[in-house]
Amino acid sequence: MQYPDPKNPHPMQGFPQVCFIKNTVSNPNIIIGDYTYYDDLEDSENFERNVLYHYPFIGDKLIIGKFCALATGVKFIMNGANHQMSGFSTYPFSIFGSDWERVTPKPDKLPFKGDTVIGNDVWIGYEATIMPGVKIGDGAIIAAKSVVVKDVAPYTIVGGNPASLVRQRFSDEIIKTLLEIAWWDWDIEKITRNLEKIVGADVEALKNCV
Repeated sequence: MQYPDPKNPHPMQGFPQVCFIKNTVSNPNIIIGDYTYYDDLEDSENFERNVLYHYPFIGDKLIIGKFCALATGVKFIMNGANHQMSGFSTYPFSIFGSDWERVTPKPDKLPFKGDTVIGNDVWIGYEATIMPGVKIGDGAIIAAKSVVVKDVAPYTIVGGNPASLVRQRFSDEIIKTLLEIAWWDWDIEKITRNLEKIVGADVEALKNCV
């Protein structure tokens, strides 16, 4: 039984614009699942340039599951982009040092929205932007050029700026079953044996995979 090697950054021979980015990301606060790819004609290996304001002293993580498809120009805005908004000015005086440091906000006063977490089998379209702390559920689809400012439920399609619900992909019952099956957690041999059922739309057949 043959299947792509998840440790090969460029599984499509002669087609370097697609990259399994788990192999090229070095930042320990960016965690990528197997078989998740980034498609970029210019430099598919340098996915980290799309993770913005990700300062190590803040400590937030970008977590992306398995089998995700990330289109060219996808951007993840991290918590370092946030400014304190409780006072009259949002200007970050303290970062420039000197006497301005006296207004350095305490860590618990900074706006922190937590880790950004992308589920499994998520498709994020061309130049979509994901804002800090957003959680995107398994099987979701993010339309091209969307700006996602709030959590996205599993197996839903969202689009626009700010992104809003376009439609739910399947019934509540089928979504519940798909999340229970969690095919992305099967071993790769089982996945390979059952590709027709995974890309099909017969949930009973998927349940009976062996």
